[in-house]
Amino acid sequence: MTQFTDFGLATPVLRALEEAGYTTPTPIQAQAIRPAMEGRDLCGIAQTGTGKTAAFALPILHRLSLEDRRPPRRGCRVLVLSPTRELANQIADSFSEYGKHLRYTNTVVFGGVTIGRQERALAPGVDILVATPGRLIDLVDRRSLTLEGVEILVLDEADQMLDLGFIHALKRIVRMLPAKRQSLFFSATMPKNIAGLAAQYLNDPVQVAVTPVATTAERVEQQVIFAHTGAKQALLAHILRDPAIDRVLVFTRTKHGADRVVRGLDKSGIAGAAIHGNKSQPQRERALQAFRDGECRVLVATDIAARGIDVDGVSHVVNFDLPNVPESYVHRIGRTARAGKDGLAISFCNDEERAYLRDIERLTRQKVPVVGFPEGFTAPSGEAAAEIAREEARRPPRQQQQPRGARPQDGRGRPGQGRPQQGRAEGSRPGAGSGQHRQGQNGQARPAEGRPNGRPAQGARPAQGRDGQGRDARPQQPRSGRDNRPRQGEASGRGGNDGRSIGWLDRAPRS
Repeated sequence: MTQFTDFGLATPVLRALEEAGYTTPTPIQAQAIRPAMEGRDLCGIAQTGTGKTAAFALPILHRLSLEDRRPPRRGCRVLVLSPTRELANQIADSFSEYGKHLRYTNTVVFGGVTIGRQERALAPGVDILVATPGRLIDLVDRRSLTLEGVEILVLDEADQMLDLGFIHALKRIVRMLPAKRQSLFFSATMPKNIAGLAAQYLNDPVQVAVTPVATTAERVEQQVIFAHTGAKQALLAHILRDPAIDRVLVFTRTKHGADRVVRGLDKSGIAGAAIHGNKSQPQRERALQAFRDGECRVLVATDIAARGIDVDGVSHVVNFDLPNVPESYVHRIGRTARAGKDGLAISFCNDEERAYLRDIERLTRQKVPVVGFPEGFTAPSGEAAAEIAREEARRPPRQQQQPRGARPQDGRGRPGQGRPQQGRAEGSRPGAGSGQHRQGQNGQARPAEGRPNGRPAQGARPAQGRDGQGRDARPQQPRSGRDNRPRQGEASGRGGNDGRSIGWLDRAPRS
């Protein structure tokens, strides 16, 4: 096939393609559109940026144009599953562009936004629903969506959808779909174990692979710079000062790492924005829109964006951290050199990441050229580098939830007696195991300051021997000698627990 007109697509679809300036199909489109139009199941593998979305969107729109059928209430005829919100939005936009001359309905649903608006959009039923798995299951559980009328299932970025992070949700979704349906799977990479899993959901599929599995885009020039952790931030700032770098995507391995890189760039006078799973949907949309509009030329992202960013004019991709999953490298650098343009992918590699680099080279079957530091850059060394590395390794403190049944540690780093208590223990008396009384310097018990006016929790019954406000009505005798120290697990005004009980020994005195 050399022209879109050779496929026999519906006239409204061809008209939209002509207005968009599309005349010649890409290799994946040339091989996938015909069998998809015939209703065959299909597994398509092609590099990123080669037009996989149109390869399934065009035959779907053609089928909808031929069958004037109303979708079921609170249901859909076509279900497209995407691993990320950004990719879901892009797929929905592509359907809108290619089908703008057709009478059909489509909507997109994902988490991070109010679910009520999505429920109202689904109430009359839609022809095409683009969704992330989590929000789709939420809508099904709320009985706002039924999947009994799905005729076509599409998995975009199928390798990630079939991975451990989504496979349980996907299995549940597939059980709710009709057994008789068309399934279309598309991805840039398809490891053997994932391909075997995909075969369970496809019925006699057509296999379309226009490039070897996990092959990087030919127009992407690749480089790797060996640099220790403490030099990466300064190296990135030095590279980004080059005025030739118009729009750059920087990838980190963790969410906190992305935020640290943005803070480091800000200190160097370089404006950047971060996009990752801890950002709210409005924050992610603003950052991505600013990147598209050119207001922000540096976007720092985790691998969530490697599958969901389709921005024209990305001249450079920088792997601040090499990914520990080699397939992610292919998706990352595929964000540049799109639509026939050239691009440069630069990777920073420290000693611990050399094994990741070997895995990437083994997967892509090509060596990544090693280059030295750019001209004018001097890597920090000695104590300065060590201090930078320590600063990079620091993360904001996060409160770890103690696993059920585990023996917690007390304020001195030793195992405590029982589960940690915070506030009043469930089912306990006021003051028992709740920090209601703290031991004073003279051994006397004094009221805690954790609750205003020393009042007990609402609805709680004061313990025997205490007045109505939870204060001890009888002074306790101070202990003498070594027994004057609080026992392990007993509330104390000192130490890491700040007077909160962590053990079963801290109970209200018996009468």
